[in-house]
Amino acid sequence: MADARHGAATAPLPAADRAYDFTKELIVSGRLQGGTLISEGEIAEQVGVSRTPVREAFLRLQAEELLRLFPKRGAVVVPLAPGEAEDVLELREALECSAARRLLRLDDDALGQVVERLRETVRAQSGPARRLDTGAFARADQAFHLAIVAASGNGLAERFYASLGDRQLRMAAQALQPRPERLAVLVREHGALVDAIAGRDIARFEESLRAHLDATHRALAGRRP
Repeated sequence: MADARHGAATAPLPAADRAYDFTKELIVSGRLQGGTLISEGEIAEQVGVSRTPVREAFLRLQAEELLRLFPKRGAVVVPLAPGEAEDVLELREALECSAARRLLRLDDDALGQVVERLRETVRAQSGPARRLDTGAFARADQAFHLAIVAASGNGLAERFYASLGDRQLRMAAQALQPRPERLAVLVREHGALVDAIAGRDIARFEESLRAHLDATHRALAGRRP
């Protein structure tokens, strides 16, 4: 059955959905930084719709805490709250390490299949890394880390981890856009995480993940726990 939102393959998205998707992508990709003021008219012109669907899109984004609306002035992109980035990193670390411990309880055949799937996600990052495409890489990075949690079979952890997606993408944009040369390094670090799982070495996985998050995110903020 076709997705109710998208309908038939040839049916266009409703105007409000197009405005929502367009504006949200600008925010999570980092092209609209926290504190930026935007107007309904600007977005309406870029998307090619009237202001009414843009207003609806802005209300949805406000509910998601990505925009703060100011009547007759427009909307301001909500920056990540102080301390929020560290909160996200702590949750990611806890969930991924828990997932890795569950994975190491699998038999050799099942673990081998997981490892091969994870290696495929790492290989998918090579193209964006070569092109220095930080936006595409951020999404590939998100898919890799989510794949570790999903492979553990803990559906609740997977859903919760996925709910961090917008924050992850915003943090990745902030961390990677000024340093696109780090993309190749991140591919190697992801490979090391997979190697630790393949070698059933949980201590190595936990150490590598902490170093990976420190160098990518905490060092940027000047915090090294």
